[in-house]
Amino acid sequence: MVGGTAVVVGGGIGGLAAAIGLHRTGWAVRVVERAPVLDDAGAAVSLAANGLRALDELGVGGAVRQAARGQYLGGTRTPEGRWLARMDGRALERAVGAPITGIPRAVLHRLLREALPAEAQLIGAEAGPVRQVDPGTVRVDLDGTALDADLVVAADGIRSTVRSGLFPDHPGPVHSGSAVLRAITERPVDLRTDFELTWGRGAEFGHIALRDGRAEWHAVLPLPAGTRFTDPLAELRRRFHDWHRPIPDLLDATRPEAVLHHDVHELRTPLPGYAVGRTALLGDAAHAMTPNLGQGACQALEDAVTLAAALAAAPDVETALARYDAERRPRSQAVARAARQAGRMGHQLSRPLAVALRNTAMRLTPSAAAVRMILRHHDWQPPRLG
Repeated sequence: MVGGTAVVVGGGIGGLAAAIGLHRTGWAVRVVERAPVLDDAGAAVSLAANGLRALDELGVGGAVRQAARGQYLGGTRTPEGRWLARMDGRALERAVGAPITGIPRAVLHRLLREALPAEAQLIGAEAGPVRQVDPGTVRVDLDGTALDADLVVAADGIRSTVRSGLFPDHPGPVHSGSAVLRAITERPVDLRTDFELTWGRGAEFGHIALRDGRAEWHAVLPLPAGTRFTDPLAELRRRFHDWHRPIPDLLDATRPEAVLHHDVHELRTPLPGYAVGRTALLGDAAHAMTPNLGQGACQALEDAVTLAAALAAAPDVETALARYDAERRPRSQAVARAARQAGRMGHQLSRPLAVALRNTAMRLTPSAAAVRMILRHHDWQPPRLG
């Protein structure tokens, strides 16, 4: 269909990507973001081949690759440093065309912002209820005003107010039972691998190397929702002081104030649809998942390209959104289930026998089989935007 007018609620990675896709296919887009500054503060993002292919279709893949670092050498270890599985990033690259890459979230966010006209970004504005005022118009209420459009894209995150209005009986996000603490080191760290994941009893620690020599690290712990530490970095040093290097080195290279602590929530009850009327749900608003597969951002990018392509090809918005829902809901909800299962096999295991059985199974799994498991999620081809 010929481009119309769209309002994207939420200026995170998924929302900006959707706005870029719509803009590239002829839509007049406004991104409404409540934060006063669009800097998307955070640590880093892992992008697999599916996410990179989506970025290529949006026209920003080249810039992202220049700012990112490929993850070629690494794997999974025990706290003592014993390898459970090694992952060959070059074999993955041969299979799907790209290795997993790591990029600071703020850098990715900046590159996405730069791909949109400045006037398309309305920051510091709180979006209120979304309502369809007539068959062809949907309205987003703002502070004291409103925006009317042919389409609204709800990319307002896991606690989406738009989703709550569209599905008032849905239970919403639930706590996964875990929390993640993460940061980017203040200075470069001497690393022998590009990425590592270490599974202990009831804890996980991982890192990815960044292009400038620094690293992003994360620790996942089974903690009740709302748990906070007076000094998070000191707590992590206490918990991980006897784990293999470079884990203590990564913590030593981190400023205490840089540590982020988030409870991990997910949409455990799948939504019955990703579109209602002329409103589409995207990213965490549609399928918030645990981070165990590193697919959250990639799935939002897939959403963005699929939505833009459906709107470009269909004769009307309703037909396009039905196609978007049919293509995205099965895949993204399957990835969310797989991410939840991966968490159960990782940091959520604490009994010695269960940990020993998992470790033995991982050591006996051929590397080719491990690559095939990854390909289930990474090997996705985007629709063309023209």
